[in-house]
Amino acid sequence: MSKSWDDLYRNSWDDRYKEQEYVYGKGPNLFFAEWLQKFEPGSILMPADGEGRNGVFAARNDWKVTSLDLSTEGRTKALQLAKENQVTLDYMVGDLEELHFEKESFDAIGLIYAHFAAEKKSLFHQELDNYLKPGGVIIFEAFSKKHLELNKLDPKVGGPKDIDMLFSKEEIAADFENYEILLLEEEEVLLDEGKYHIGKSSVIRFAGRKIS
Repeated sequence: MSKSWDDLYRNSWDDRYKEQEYVYGKGPNLFFAEWLQKFEPGSILMPADGEGRNGVFAARNDWKVTSLDLSTEGRTKALQLAKENQVTLDYMVGDLEELHFEKESFDAIGLIYAHFAAEKKSLFHQELDNYLKPGGVIIFEAFSKKHLELNKLDPKVGGPKDIDMLFSKEEIAADFENYEILLLEEEEVLLDEGKYHIGKSSVIRFAGRKIS
């Protein structure tokens, strides 16, 4: 029996995270770190938390962290990183179609390079919105559609090769239309996050507060 696309995608992340080093580094994404510290700590959901660099940063800053990812290898490394930093993560393995949470149960959501399949990404954003309390915040950074050309010039910058998995400001504004926009921008940045996010990149950055 052939494997499904979801199984192949899951296995590809397990293969990447099996490497001994932390392939996106141990430090948090800079945009996430900057914005998280603007808010009072509470409960935060971290989808696609991988090796845990952002979840661990949140936990070190007194947030109660629920991480999730497709990769069991990512979870193993994330829990080791948490142990090194003397914090704890509630880390679940699965995707948003398998894992469910109580409605309006989180104060914040961190979406850092959480690139979903093209046909699922808006649906997943809607599902995540259901889990966020009114007044809660989303901190989002991911590759923009313009990033595809930069990826072709320098594959070390990483990111999906499918343009439909990448983002535009218009998509984010539509997906989170019930949010006060604190920041929404497309920007070229120099990433330095481990060996798979390094170099000139085009990203969408969004911080928003849920109105209703």
